Amino acid sequence: MNSRQILAGIDRTELENLRERYPYRPNARKINAYEDAAYWIGVNVKRAQDLWLDRCPPLDILDLGCGAGYFLYLCRLFGHEGLGFDTDEEPFFRGTTEYFNVRRVIGRIEPQTPLPDLGKKFDLVTGHRVCFHRVTRVKNGEWLEWTPADWKFFINDIRTRFLKPDGRLLLEFNPRPDGSSFFTSELRGFFESQGARIFRWKALLATNPGQRPRFKQIGK
Repeated sequence: MNSRQILAGIDRTELENLRERYPYRPNARKINAYEDAAYWIGVNVKRAQDLWLDRCPPLDILDLGCGAGYFLYLCRLFGHEGLGFDTDEEPFFRGTTEYFNVRRVIGRIEPQTPLPDLGKKFDLVTGHRVCFHRVTRVKNGEWLEWTPADWKFFINDIRTRFLKPDGRLLLEFNPRPDGSSFFTSELRGFFESQGARIFRWKALLATNPGQRPRFKQIGK
């Protein structure tokens, strides 16, 4: 199944109608607008293919910060069972997740705070364009971010409470404002100490810190 076939099943007029119903918030960026199905389907097909989700057996998937729901919509088309976790601050996302029939739990990821019980464990937990680690902006406009201790708490919470024994946690990060990698030398060292396989802007971790997971994995 390719992007063109997937787009054929999406009523793009309905997405545009949703945007009219839920207009942009003041000062919101309109780059890569979420009603642009062609763009976001392309992005998320690539994400799914990077993990071989288009060719592996059915998985239980949790998507943290599921946003508009494109990734989980694709996962369902590829035969997987998905659940989103996100805040309910963006009305447009409320409309798109309903349109795509994406199930989600409303909540917020906070430092040093366990996620709420979701009633099951997952083969794959994902977070794309992660921003929940940003605490607040400081005077120079940069973000105050989680410390390695905060990341350790979060990763341990996911590993012990949400991942199946052979599960994987994928975190995809935005570059920093100056274009440099999210992974500073300190953060790269920390994530590698947790067993992460780092590729470009992504970190992949296994349930077992002693295992080095693979991005392209056929079996559960």
